[in-house]
Amino acid sequence: MTYYSGFVLAVPTANKQKFIDHARESWPVFKKRGAIRMIENWGEDVPRGKQTDFYRATNCKDDETPLFSWIEWPDRETADKAFAAMAEDFDPDEMPEMPFDGARMFWGGFTPVVDES
Repeated sequence: MTYYSGFVLAVPTANKQKFIDHARESWPVFKKRGAIRMIENWGEDVPRGKQTDFYRATNCKDDETPLFSWIEWPDRETADKAFAAMAEDFDPDEMPEMPFDGARMFWGGFTPVVDES
């Protein structure tokens, strides 16, 4: 069953192109480990909530933009193996430098429960 790794992060708005470049350069790392596709979404219409929102969840600063991203995998096993392999044989030259504060990024794995077209 298809499996998704979801990510939420804040990127300095001035680093938008750097982030796009980073994402494009990162894709081969995931693809060679079995990812089907990667979607990076730049916040455009992200309202502030009364209790919580993307800004609070990432401690997004005034000069930053929230992002929501995901990687699609054929199944959880492939995703788990990919992340384990990246942790085990991580090559810093394989991944470009992150143009954002990775400490404020959060992520998780998800199984679809509804998938309509």
